[in-house]
Amino acid sequence: MTLRWALAHSNNRISAYLMKRFGPEATIQMARRMGVTSQIPAVPSICLGVCDISLYEMVGAMSTFANRGVYVKPIFITKIEDKNGNVIETFKAEQTEAMDEVTAYKMVELMKGVVYEGTGVRLRFKYGLRNPIAGKTGTTQNQSDGWFMGITPDLTTGVWTGAEDRSVHFKTITLGQGSNMALPIWALYMKKVYADPTLHVSQGDFTKPVANVDLDFDCDKIEEEQKAVATPEIIEEDEF
Repeated sequence: MTLRWALAHSNNRISAYLMKRFGPEATIQMARRMGVTSQIPAVPSICLGVCDISLYEMVGAMSTFANRGVYVKPIFITKIEDKNGNVIETFKAEQTEAMDEVTAYKMVELMKGVVYEGTGVRLRFKYGLRNPIAGKTGTTQNQSDGWFMGITPDLTTGVWTGAEDRSVHFKTITLGQGSNMALPIWALYMKKVYADPTLHVSQGDFTKPVANVDLDFDCDKIEEEQKAVATPEIIEEDEF
C-alpha cells in the first residue's frame, strides 16, 4: 500500500503507522510551524483528527503546501482607503518558512491523488473540474462534521459542514461523510470562481521546485522496482 493510495482513500491504518514511527510531538511541531495555535494533545490519536482546529487555521495550514512551504497567516483586511481612494493604512500578512519547497510539492502531489482517484474523485467526473487540484476530505465521529480542503495554485478554500450541537449528525456514513457534505459546496463555489474572469484565478498547474531532486511520483512503478530488487531472478543452468 502506497502513501498516495492511503491518503487518497483515507486509510487510517497508515496514519496510525506513521504516528507510531514519528510520534505525536513531531506532528504537533509541524502543525505549529503551519500556523495552528489551538491546543493539540500529545497523544497518538491526533493522527485521526481528534483535536479541535478551526477552519481558519486549517485553511492557513493547507495553503502552506501551495505556497511552496511558506506559511502565510490569513488576514481579512489588506488596506484601508478614504472616500477619495487615498490609502490610509496597508497590512501585510506574516510569513514563516514551515518546510522546504520540495516537501511541500510532494505533499501537493500526494493530495492530488485524493481528487484523481480517491474520496474526492467526483470533483472530476461529476462537477467537471479537470484542472490540477489537491485536497482532502474529512469526517468526524457519528458523522457530526464533514470537511473538504481544496488547494489550487492560486486559491485554497476550506469547507466545514456541521453544527455547534454535537448531537446534530447524519445517521449513516453514506450521507454524512465529507465527500458528500462538504465537497459539493466546494465544487459549486469553485465553478463560480473560475467562471468569473475578474477574480484572475488561473487553472494552471502547481509550480515545481527548481531543486535537482527526484520528483517521480509513479508509486506503482517504484513498487515494481522494489519487488524486482527484493526477488532476484533465478537462472537455471544446464547440467553437465
